Amino acid sequence: QVQLVQSGGGLVQSGGSLTLSCAASGFTLGMYIMRWYREAPGSSREWVGGIASDTGGTNYADFVRGRFTISKDNSENIGYLQMNDLKPDDTAVYYCEVRHVLRPENNYWGQGTQVIVSS
Repeated sequence: QVQLVQSGGGLVQSGGSLTLSCAASGFTLGMYIMRWYREAPGSSREWVGGIASDTGGTNYADFVRGRFTISKDNSENIGYLQMNDLKPDDTAVYYCEVRHVLRPENNYWGQGTQVIVSS
C-alpha cells in the first residue's frame, strides 16, 4: 500500500524545537522531491520548503529560512522537517508531499500532524 505516514508533532513552548517525520511505504523516495506545507487555523495551506530528489538541495519560504531544515534519507525512505526557534505563528497542521521527478502524477500526501507553539 502506497502511503506517507507523518509523526512527531505536538505542543512546544516558544523558542523550542520539534522534528517532524514523513515515512514512505509502498514506494521508494529516491526519485521523489519532498515538500512541506502548513495550514494554520483560518488560513490557506502554504508552502514551507522542499528538498530535491537526490542532490539534497533545499529551499525554504522566507518565514522559516534559518530556523527550519528539511532533510531526506533515501536509504531509510524517510524525510524530516527540523524546526528550531519555534514561534506561536508557526502553529499549524504540517503536511509532507512527495512528487516523482519524471511522473508527476505519482504524488502523495501525508496525513498531517499538528504543531502548537505556546507563547
